[in-house]
Amino acid sequence: MMDTAASYAHCEAIARARARNFYYSFLLLPRHKRLAMCAVYAFMRRCDDLSDGADASPQALEQWRGHLDRALAGDTPPDPLWPAFTDTARRFRIPHRLFHEMIDGVASDFGRSQIETFDDLYRYCYLVASVVGLTIIHIFEFSDPRAGMLAEKCGIAFQLTNILRDVREDHEQNRVYLPREERAHFGVERLDRMTPELQELLRFQGRRARQYYDASRALLPLVHRDSRPALWALMEIYRRLLERIEQADYDVLSRRVRLSTAEKIWVLAQARFRA
Repeated sequence: MMDTAASYAHCEAIARARARNFYYSFLLLPRHKRLAMCAVYAFMRRCDDLSDGADASPQALEQWRGHLDRALAGDTPPDPLWPAFTDTARRFRIPHRLFHEMIDGVASDFGRSQIETFDDLYRYCYLVASVVGLTIIHIFEFSDPRAGMLAEKCGIAFQLTNILRDVREDHEQNRVYLPREERAHFGVERLDRMTPELQELLRFQGRRARQYYDASRALLPLVHRDSRPALWALMEIYRRLLERIEQADYDVLSRRVRLSTAEKIWVLAQARFRA
């Protein structure tokens, strides 16, 4: 079995290669917290790969759930991420149910029925994004019980932003996250061509995302001081992504809206002074 230090190095390499927006914020954390974030990210990345990668299947994901239970019980399966992951879960007292909810979230894409209402969408956003926020605030450290509610709202804001950005890509994979009830209300009949009706629906979703960003702003002072720059940077990167979508007047079909590496580095440079 790989030792813990080597396992953390393995997880850090995964995060550096694949975390994109997340990894930039990791760099602002003290080393022990940065490595913990990488361990949790490596676990999440594997969950995602087992839901939409080349080897994706419900059976593979359930086998992974079994490996999670074994690892948390002290019977470490033969994967190099587990020693770092279990060390992180123990050190930061992360509730084990959150890891199972992460798996539930990615598993929901198998045989997904149509998202009918915003309540359905909220539940999906909670499982794939808010659960991540509820996990990482344990690494950031907090004592105020309001932190959990605010981390949940922050996750909803992030995932609504992702859904806006990825309308075209999701449609190409036969995945539709805009609720059927709201598409009908705005008269949206198709998602592969920008129409005034689709644009108005996307504006509506953007305003909703911004409300969740505003509601979660109070989370920042509730986490430990040494984690605030990382949280500020993560929230700022996603907030700017939503702002960029707004500036494009919600034209997310003709090109993928993104922040450049230079812009993300500029956010990092500001984080220690703004958080």
